[in-house]
Amino acid sequence: MTIGPGDDWSGLPPAPQPPTPTPSPVARYGRWATIGVGLAALLLGIWFVSSRLPGWLTRPDAGTGLTSPDAPGAATATRSIQATLYYIAENGTTLVPTSRNVLYGATPVEQARRLVEAQVAPAPAGLVSPIPEGTTVRNVFVTDRREAYVDLGGGIVANHPGGSLNEALTVYAIVNAITTNLPDITAVQILVDGREVDTLRGHIDLRAPLARGTDWIQKGSPAP
Repeated sequence: MTIGPGDDWSGLPPAPQPPTPTPSPVARYGRWATIGVGLAALLLGIWFVSSRLPGWLTRPDAGTGLTSPDAPGAATATRSIQATLYYIAENGTTLVPTSRNVLYGATPVEQARRLVEAQVAPAPAGLVSPIPEGTTVRNVFVTDRREAYVDLGGGIVANHPGGSLNEALTVYAIVNAITTNLPDITAVQILVDGREVDTLRGHIDLRAPLARGTDWIQKGSPAP
């Protein structure tokens, strides 16, 4: 049948429509793969932020001088004071006072410990220590009677060369280091491994606190 320009078109069947394309299996796989990668990236980002956030929140700002609660005292770890420590004089029979940098202690007890730790440490170049090598500081405490008790490790006895002079120089280097730099402390008693001892090597009585021993300081040394 031929229809001209003036004929009625209403009775004709609708024109056929092109078929709706069906995604191929490859396209469907690619779409799900993209979604999976996106979800994995999102989960990874959430994990990263949650694991790092506590550190970001507690980390001190650079240059502020603040320390974290996990490192108490770190801000003052390099602060120091000028203190007088004692080393063996050239004559070998007395102590010579020497000005040294010693770490700062926030309390008298802490400062006393810093002083003892510095005194028992190896001597600087050109000086001779009266303290036996290997001596360690176990504890330091101060009583209401203004007396300090210094608890040293057994190395101070085991490694000591002996002799009354050497023993006196060892004992009074420690006593003088505390009483000179902390004048509120009037006497010092030395303990070994947490116990009172009669002497280190049989000469200087350590059964009671000892006052500052000026007789063992080299004559003519400048007053500390």
